Amino acid sequence: MKKQLLTIPLACLSLLSAAQNKVTINAGDGKTIINKHIYGHFAEHLGRCIYDGFYVGENNKTIPNKNGVRLDVVDALKKMKIPNLRWPGGCFADTYHWKDGIGPKAKRPSIVNTWWGGVTENNSFGTHDFLNMCELLGTEPYLAGNVGSGTVQDLTEWVQYVNFEKNSPMSNLRQQNGRATPWNVKYWGVGNEAWGCGGNMKPEYYANIYRQYSTFMNPQVGKEKIFRIASGASSDDFNWTETLMKNIPVNMVEGLAMHHYSTFGWDPGVKGSATDFTEAQYFRTMQQALKMDEYIQKHSAIMDKYDPQKKVALVVDEWGAWYEVEKGTNPGFLYQQNTMRDAILAGATLNIFHNHADRVRMANLAQAINVLQAVILTKGTQLILTPTYHVLEMYNVHQDATLLPIDIKSDDYEVGKDKLPAVSASASRDKAGKVHISLVNLNPNKPQEVTVNLKGLTAKAVTGRVLTSAKVQDHNTFDSPANVKPAVFNGAKLNGDDLTVTLPPIAVVVLEM
Repeated sequence: MKKQLLTIPLACLSLLSAAQNKVTINAGDGKTIINKHIYGHFAEHLGRCIYDGFYVGENNKTIPNKNGVRLDVVDALKKMKIPNLRWPGGCFADTYHWKDGIGPKAKRPSIVNTWWGGVTENNSFGTHDFLNMCELLGTEPYLAGNVGSGTVQDLTEWVQYVNFEKNSPMSNLRQQNGRATPWNVKYWGVGNEAWGCGGNMKPEYYANIYRQYSTFMNPQVGKEKIFRIASGASSDDFNWTETLMKNIPVNMVEGLAMHHYSTFGWDPGVKGSATDFTEAQYFRTMQQALKMDEYIQKHSAIMDKYDPQKKVALVVDEWGAWYEVEKGTNPGFLYQQNTMRDAILAGATLNIFHNHADRVRMANLAQAINVLQAVILTKGTQLILTPTYHVLEMYNVHQDATLLPIDIKSDDYEVGKDKLPAVSASASRDKAGKVHISLVNLNPNKPQEVTVNLKGLTAKAVTGRVLTSAKVQDHNTFDSPANVKPAVFNGAKLNGDDLTVTLPPIAVVVLEM
């Protein structure tokens, strides 16, 4: 009898523990659209991202390509539904002079990439090459203008070169170089990290510089205005955002950037390995990643003071994980592997972006190929898709869907004296009426049972996909490219207005109802 009495309370305690994870979907409050541009990517002239990543050269007879652009890369990114691509940087943008990258390739001058590895580039991949590649990808280009070492005239002439249809010096030059019609580029960055590699400016100085550049950029793209993005803050530099919002009129700016990387620090040797890491290091990475929520909230609150109608978008145009480079690779090329840790980071970050979609309307993962938290790694003729790639492909069902606000109560994931919420979530309804729920279990040691209350929803069936693996260090290699890949998920059960989901450890799940 004593044994039976002891067993019942323990079972109850177990049920109570499992019931702590609860998500309530407020379907009737869905008004905000999750802008597809939250799923943007970044291609900088850095390491093997452009050359030997996107671009292998027109004369390459080994790797299938169109005008030098790898066709397997195009196919992979189209499947992922990449909505925009930022180029040419990054720090590189403020040393790049666009006129060096147009005209006959044999006559283009070379440039030394002083930021990334000190390599000499021949400018064979320039404006036409990038914008034509974007057309091949079916994505919108996002051009980062040179403010640090360029001039107002340089940037305004670039805008005219790519966007002006009628007779003008720059549109005529474009036609001479083989392009009759303009590309109509909408998204323009006015400098990059002006507080650092873009010129080490003070916010007051950059605000004035931005106003000058913005004034002379032709605002029209056909019937639309161009979308001018000011160089914004790093992580928790709230003074930068305050100063820019206070000094730049709302009608002169469409987006304000913010950058945040999940890293242990910027000194050499402190970032840790991309694949050989402890649970404590995994936990610290997740701490840094989840700070994105706090930073967005605080930057948004500042923006609300000067822009209560939320006309200006918060553009997180650099985000992701930053570790030490892989052994034996050029330190200036920032080549790192990609594990389930990065998949968890990506899923949780995208959930944060969704839940702040009223202000966050554009973002760019750093970077697309062979650099930092890449979605694709290449080696000669080989190409592999990383765990991060699979998360973005699974999540693309949220693009341009209506955000369904959620309330979430999560168990803690604890390491030592520190703790984080174990479960991350977001939900949306697409134009066909299907509801998608994204759930992430950050805990690598135990599954999480989540009760989802479908408040205001009627669901007849639920299906799902899951990305998980035995260890958080697991990743894909050129010898084993399918170690980590999505699978059918059968751990969700409908019961009236509730959905019960059992998440495996270290898992990203997307459900469809």
